[in-house]
Amino acid sequence: MSDEVSGIQTTGRVMRNRSAAELVELATRRDEALLAASGALVALTGERTGRSPKDKFFVRHGVSEKQIAWSATNQGVEPEVYDALFERARGHLADKDLFVVDGYIGADPQHRIRLRVICELAWHALFARQLFRRLQGDELEGFEPEFTVVAAPGYQCRPEQDHTNTNAFVGLDLERKQALICGTYYAGEIKKSLFTAANYLMPQEGVLPMHCSATLSDRDSVAVFFGLSGTGKTTLSADPERRLIGDDEHGWSDDGIFNFEGGCYAKCINLSENKEPQIWNAITFGSVVENVVMNPWTRSVDFDDESLTENTRAAYPLELIPGFVPEGRGGHAESIVFLTADAFGVLPPISILSPAAAAYHFLSGFTAKLAGTEAGMSDEPEATFSTCFGAPFLPLAPHVYSKMLEERMSRHRARAFLLNTGWTGGPYGVGSRIDLEHTRAMVRAALGGELEGVETRTHPVFNLEYPVTCPGVPAEILDPREAWDDAEAYETQAKELARMFVDNFEQFSGEVPPEVLEAGPHSS
Repeated sequence: MSDEVSGIQTTGRVMRNRSAAELVELATRRDEALLAASGALVALTGERTGRSPKDKFFVRHGVSEKQIAWSATNQGVEPEVYDALFERARGHLADKDLFVVDGYIGADPQHRIRLRVICELAWHALFARQLFRRLQGDELEGFEPEFTVVAAPGYQCRPEQDHTNTNAFVGLDLERKQALICGTYYAGEIKKSLFTAANYLMPQEGVLPMHCSATLSDRDSVAVFFGLSGTGKTTLSADPERRLIGDDEHGWSDDGIFNFEGGCYAKCINLSENKEPQIWNAITFGSVVENVVMNPWTRSVDFDDESLTENTRAAYPLELIPGFVPEGRGGHAESIVFLTADAFGVLPPISILSPAAAAYHFLSGFTAKLAGTEAGMSDEPEATFSTCFGAPFLPLAPHVYSKMLEERMSRHRARAFLLNTGWTGGPYGVGSRIDLEHTRAMVRAALGGELEGVETRTHPVFNLEYPVTCPGVPAEILDPREAWDDAEAYETQAKELARMFVDNFEQFSGEVPPEVLEAGPHSS
């Protein structure tokens, strides 16, 4: 006998919407993962411990073919190539047990994508169950997905046959609303495939999709934190003084900010109970931890061990964070914080942005990719410019998202800041990472309005306004030049990074008004 789900038939079992406890049990019984002393499920993803951006493709057909901004990031694949690969993946799953998770993206009932994730592995199903928004009770009856993801990591692609770049393939068909993932066990591909789909579908509903975390104060003031992986979105949003809306993906509609997801996917390298107690305590039964090193006898996890990868991850449901916002929604954003991990060590720790400067830095999206975030990266951080702080996930042209953000910030009078969570006193390998407690103090001051009207200085190279004083932060920390022993070396490094900003922004020179261009750094 065979069973079927969304057109995929198997002689194995189809297990639909199982509980977290049962999925943990199945994953350990099937030798997919191990149970840690904390109760978390520990899984290894093999050779791919991060996303594989060079293996991600969009199917070229239909209306989406005309709307996608094709580039080296947004690669195309012909429908017949995708269909043939899908058939081979379907054949691979024909005798496998399948795990099905039904849920949705979007806490706003007016803007919701119904989804189905079909997994070859029980631990991938647990990941999906804990990360996406779960259906309640009778919502499962007669459920029909709008978007379907098929995760078949056991099917290793053969480039000569499948017309892929490597043994992995991540394909999105935005017309048929499905995604196929093959050859990679990294669970983040499931999450980011659906975020990419949302970045195409949500703007059609007048919703700005954002790669950001979001928090709520006791007076219902919303703050959002844009940033790439490793810049601090999850860490800074896990703030005991604020309530968590979400840690990574949100929409901004006419009614306000809403979370796309129902869980968090935190980077946990060097995680400590003292510095990040909320995340530490969330890594318990029902959570999934990827690529951490575990003592085989005590089953304790060593979060400081980066021998497998620096991109260690933990996925857990939002309800494990004290004071989370159950409805996953808030009002319009009052504060916008752009996070950057500056590996050069030359940007001010915090800068106050004008509307023009906010537009400049949103389009620039500067940060340093940290080791292991993507497959094939070296052990050293690499400076990068990722438009809108999420270029790998944006199918549409950057100006679509930037104009939507500018309009919302103007309408709701949102304040904007650039926060450097990277290095001070020198570049990576020489200087040190900016202390988390100092970063938290700067965030509190920014969100609490304590930086309004304070004395500022203009950075002569980066053209950024930064405060001279900030409660809880030594004055010498706020001026990046003062933190370096060698002033000449600082100037050289700063001018080099400024040149990179200017060179990168040339692609937007014909699309933005003069005041936005003038808000950027000076390269000479």
